[in-house]
Amino acid sequence: MYGFLIGVGVLLLLSIIWMVYRIQTLVSVVKGSDKKIASGSNKVNAILFIVFLVGAGALMFWYSIKEFDNYQLPIASEHGVVTDSLFWWSMAITGIVFLITHVLLFIFPYKYQYSEKRKASFYPDNNKLEIIWTIVPAVVLAGLVISGWMAWSDITAPAPENAHTVEILGSQFNWDIRYPGKDQVLGDYDYRLITASNAQGIDFTDKNALDDFSSPVVVIPKGEPVLFKIRARDVLHSVFAPHMRLKMDAVPGMPTRFWFVPTKTTAEMREETGNPEFNYEIACTEICGRGHFSMRRVIEVVEPEEYQKWFASQKTFIQNNPALATGLPSDAKELAEIQFSEK
Repeated sequence: MYGFLIGVGVLLLLSIIWMVYRIQTLVSVVKGSDKKIASGSNKVNAILFIVFLVGAGALMFWYSIKEFDNYQLPIASEHGVVTDSLFWWSMAITGIVFLITHVLLFIFPYKYQYSEKRKASFYPDNNKLEIIWTIVPAVVLAGLVISGWMAWSDITAPAPENAHTVEILGSQFNWDIRYPGKDQVLGDYDYRLITASNAQGIDFTDKNALDDFSSPVVVIPKGEPVLFKIRARDVLHSVFAPHMRLKMDAVPGMPTRFWFVPTKTTAEMREETGNPEFNYEIACTEICGRGHFSMRRVIEVVEPEEYQKWFASQKTFIQNNPALATGLPSDAKELAEIQFSEK
């Protein structure tokens, strides 16, 4: 390690000495020295520009092709097809512009390297050119923005009436999952009700909350709309399910939502990827603290029939922890007791 640091120090020292020499040479030229060319390295630098263009370009294409499967994950939701289409259209347009401009950027220093026989021409303005390179980008960007806005409007629009609701609460450093019961309505919550046994601050005086239940895994049915209701308990988090092309911030005091339709079960994706241990997941994409890395929940996509069996077998919060019913009004207690007997 010390040898490496010494080597770096020597290289830096030599670089500084070389820069000082170059600055002195340039200063002498500016002062009117007989030496008209500051350095004989123009041709070398011009050739290096081309070498870098070819070498870096080849590495870019090689790496993009080699790692394509690692960043182009299989799609597992209906809107994911639209999202990927927008992404690749944006990549195609900006990629073409990127390649053209950078090829020209590196070719120009080679083509127009310094020569005593060449004189720069004066070209103050060109109105037609200004109009073209203003209107064309404006039209293209407007098309991309409008397409993205339409896709975003669909995703954040009210979910279908038959959507399965799942509440996802982010906190340092965990995701808490809540499902509505048979009434398909989530109960109210209040941050002032948060305790060690009621981490989500659920208001059990609301009758709709009495049949709510939690799950260590997010279970959703294939081919049916699913609505994620998202909120945060402390700081900013972000719900990210890459295969679903789902990403939505969890903001304290400002609930958000995202609805989608899963198209592949976990078992089908395991078969497609050839990975028997594959699982969909929810990760946090906001650096929310030292335990950020641990914010992960598994999503299990199953057939609708299997989902209904799983849903019917779940126990409510109060069934798992009867102490939560302490202090409830008599009518709420009666309703809770009825649910116990039904289970």
